Amino acid sequence: MDSIIETQRSAHEEIERYEQALAEVLLQNPTAQKNITRRDRKAAEILGRVGGLRKELVDFYEDLPGLRPKELELLSAPPPGEDDLAEFYVRYNKIKDFHQRNPGISSRQFITQVDELVKGDGVQSFTVEGDEEPTIIDPLDSVFSGEESHGKYLDLYLNHSQYMNLRGATRLSYLAYLEMLKSGKVERTLDLKEKTTQGYLEYVQTLYNYLLSFFERALPLVNVQAKLAEEEEEFKKDWADGKVAGWEAESSSNAKKAQGNGTGEGIWCQYCQKSYSKQTVYDAHLNSEKHKKKEQAAKSSDSSQTNGSPAPNPNPSASTSTYKNKLEQPARLTYLISALLTFPPIPEKLTDTRSETERKMALTARERETELEEQEEAPPVPVDLENNEEDEDEDGKIYNPLKLPLGFDGKPIPFKANIRFFHTLYKLHGLGVTFECEVCQSTYQGRRAYDKHWQEAKHMYGLRALGIPQNGAFHFRGISTIADVLALADKLKREGRQSIAEAEKAEEMEDDEGNVYDRKTYFDLKKQGLL
Repeated sequence: MDSIIETQRSAHEEIERYEQALAEVLLQNPTAQKNITRRDRKAAEILGRVGGLRKELVDFYEDLPGLRPKELELLSAPPPGEDDLAEFYVRYNKIKDFHQRNPGISSRQFITQVDELVKGDGVQSFTVEGDEEPTIIDPLDSVFSGEESHGKYLDLYLNHSQYMNLRGATRLSYLAYLEMLKSGKVERTLDLKEKTTQGYLEYVQTLYNYLLSFFERALPLVNVQAKLAEEEEEFKKDWADGKVAGWEAESSSNAKKAQGNGTGEGIWCQYCQKSYSKQTVYDAHLNSEKHKKKEQAAKSSDSSQTNGSPAPNPNPSASTSTYKNKLEQPARLTYLISALLTFPPIPEKLTDTRSETERKMALTARERETELEEQEEAPPVPVDLENNEEDEDEDGKIYNPLKLPLGFDGKPIPFKANIRFFHTLYKLHGLGVTFECEVCQSTYQGRRAYDKHWQEAKHMYGLRALGIPQNGAFHFRGISTIADVLALADKLKREGRQSIAEAEKAEEMEDDEGNVYDRKTYFDLKKQGLL
């Protein structure tokens, strides 16, 4: 039997080691989303281990089995007739035998494991026979989809497809769907009847499970379970009081019950298995052939089972209660999803997802394929390279003595000793292509910088120098040679003069009633006898 006191001391030591490791992990300041997610998952794993050890310590301190008094009695007052050090030698021999059987286990091994947890990234590298370069496997790549980009964006294409297949749903593009979710809504125009369908329940269930999964995978340090527990209590209270937005007609416990003559709201027809909101609609459907056939079939079935006795009238209160219970699950999921969509940092993620989607839509098919190929070929980013931050002057100018090309963040792409990594990013941003503009007499590296310069002051100044007014500069977007600019300017001038001349030459004719026509229309109408 191990000593309880020693077990408690060991648990306290492990907790202290883990807390130090947690501080080291949180002090890391990576800039890439992949490394940020890896850091958060490490911190969450350490917190989980600390929580498990603390739970064990609580059990030890409560001493439910009552082992602590027995051990203290053995250590302080040995049995009569035995040596005072007998218990000491018994425990010493146990420790000695344990280390003889396990020579590799020591206190240093635990410290080494904690250091590997803090500094390791989980990336595995192995060489396949016949390949010149080693194959690198990052476990984090299998956790996220390509659209999620290691937790930077949300992948809601499946949920959007499910929403578009709902009956009565508004036809929304993917960008509009993201905007709807950002406002905290999961639908816009669905009524209670459409919310009771199985498709809507599957839609909200899938969206709810995805959001929980995203929190677990990409945001492990966010305590979303506590938020959900609070929202569950709020939902139960609002559902009992009938205050759940969009579900008031059926969630109220004091709502009007449907009676036999149909005097209340939410009238349930047992034979048609439908709910009717108005008395007139319910009365009209009673005379339909479909209702009569179902009613006759149900009564015939009940009569055969009861030897011809008529079936009792259904209990409208029980039917309404059953219908209310049927609505509770989709209403609960909708309520919780609305809470998660407004819970930070989901609104920010939705905004970033929309921006990324718009950026990808602006790319050509070839550019998207090239970007995917370069991302697959890019090796993992070294930690020291990723944590490097370029110095900036007091004026905010970027320090770039090597004249390295700038990336999407406006900072120089780090070069250092990793030539392959630099070359991969160079191709990914398209910086190997040079674009020249004669108007502003400048050279631009990459399509992004070239497209951006059309609205810059330098290009506008070059157009004004050629005699192009600023209000007409949008006609010359995409034209980089001076000859083409001047040719287009002359063409626009000729077209403008021609339109002015035609307007001046236009002759107007007036009929007897004072109506004004151009010359051709006037004579055409007169020839037809209409004037």
